[in-house]
Amino acid sequence: MRLVRCFLTWAIPQLLTGVAVAQYVPTWDPDADGDNFITVNDLLAVLSVFEEGDSDDDGIFDSQDSCVGTVDACGVCAGPGPTVPVLDQIIFVTDSVYQPAVGTWYVFSYAVDTLYTYVCPVEGCTEVAAWNFNPAANVNDGSCTWGPPECGGQSSVTFDDYTYPLVAIGSQCWFKENLRSDAYRNGDAIPGNLSNTQWSNASQGAQTVYNSDGSNLANYGRLYNWHAVNDARGLCPTGFHVPSDAEWTALELALGGSATAGHALKSTSLEVPPWNGTNTSGFKGVPAGYRFSSNGLYYDLGSYSYFWSASSGGTSAWGRGLATINTLVYRTSFNVRYGFAVRCVRD
Repeated sequence: MRLVRCFLTWAIPQLLTGVAVAQYVPTWDPDADGDNFITVNDLLAVLSVFEEGDSDDDGIFDSQDSCVGTVDACGVCAGPGPTVPVLDQIIFVTDSVYQPAVGTWYVFSYAVDTLYTYVCPVEGCTEVAAWNFNPAANVNDGSCTWGPPECGGQSSVTFDDYTYPLVAIGSQCWFKENLRSDAYRNGDAIPGNLSNTQWSNASQGAQTVYNSDGSNLANYGRLYNWHAVNDARGLCPTGFHVPSDAEWTALELALGGSATAGHALKSTSLEVPPWNGTNTSGFKGVPAGYRFSSNGLYYDLGSYSYFWSASSGGTSAWGRGLATINTLVYRTSFNVRYGFAVRCVRD
């Protein structure tokens, strides 16, 4: 009995040599034959425990594996191997018919068979029109995105119950419409309906619609003082922000510089609302006018538009302007109580 025990304490480690992972069998009884002695028969039972099993966890065994289960797409082993049918060829037959009335033979072809072959599945976007189309993919994984990559594949973004279309210009992604939200990003209301005196004395964020006329909201969006732009609660949705002075400059440079970029930024005479630009940028700037800082009055709807930047200019803030009379993009530092349009740009 003692000799057999000594043999087992030596033999079991040797059995484990070269095995990647030992199996643990919690119900195993070393006295496999139940005769109250641990003998060679019990040793053979030990061998059977370590020899087989593991289908396919895969700590290997199953007599030293070399697959047993999985692999594939399409390294095969347990398969199923190529499963995606793709068109291989269409077989045509040529025939002819004689038309006695006109004394002419007509030759024509028609398909008689279509042959398919099977290939390994490759997941990805299979829609050719999507910006992330993968020509190697043959199984659509639902990842297709239709907007430009500069916009993260988005073509629009919804904020405060309104959907804004997006446009890529250079390496940037911009709203194609003026912001119209009357709330900050966190849902707090931005004060509106201020009298002329209240507007010209405001020291906190405020918003308005030109002439306080709701019919102008759809075409021109809202006008905001710079206190609203500078508020930590944020005017733009998550992932977007009011552009800095430098980001406006980058936009101008992408369109050939400030001397001519205004033409590409303004809407055309055929768009709603119309203006006298080419809109080759897709930005669709509209002549939204502005609200004056010192008297709260509205000016220049239909002929000018001004946009805030997020950059302070000391006691004022930087903005951009477009005008009917030329192709310029104006860069000026304005009093923070002006009411200007806002466009959001992607982070």
